[in-house]
Amino acid sequence: MPTLIYVLNGPNLNLLGKRQPHIYGHETLADVERDSRTVAAEEGLEIRFLQSNAEFQIIDWIHEARETAAAIVINPAAFTHTSVAILDALNTFEGHVSEVHISNVHKRESFRHHSYISHRSDSVLAGVGTHGYVLALRHIGKVVREAAR
Repeated sequence: MPTLIYVLNGPNLNLLGKRQPHIYGHETLADVERDSRTVAAEEGLEIRFLQSNAEFQIIDWIHEARETAAAIVINPAAFTHTSVAILDALNTFEGHVSEVHISNVHKRESFRHHSYISHRSDSVLAGVGTHGYVLALRHIGKVVREAAR
């Protein structure tokens, strides 16, 4: 049975490919989901791929993941810099947490340089575009295999 991984996407990522393509690229969230599902299958993982513009919904999914998932890949988008509530929810999750940012947040406005989510993240990928999701899932596949030994 494949290991379940939640892939959570925060606000405005539903507009990926349309919103500021000079920063976020031309790939859509559907493209990211397709690529993520392909890599997950190669790694023996199953994913639950979700997006919400609502902070409470992301928190609820993290709570749900506590009972069912081995890891979370999260692109919290703007909640990265504002949400202690998402950090608190992630702190209740015992599995691996991988934080993904499409852009290099450290080359952008100074308010984007701080991540509440990084206080809990086991790995952080930033600035490699949507390929960060693939890299996060490959890494989680390795972590899951090593834990099974």
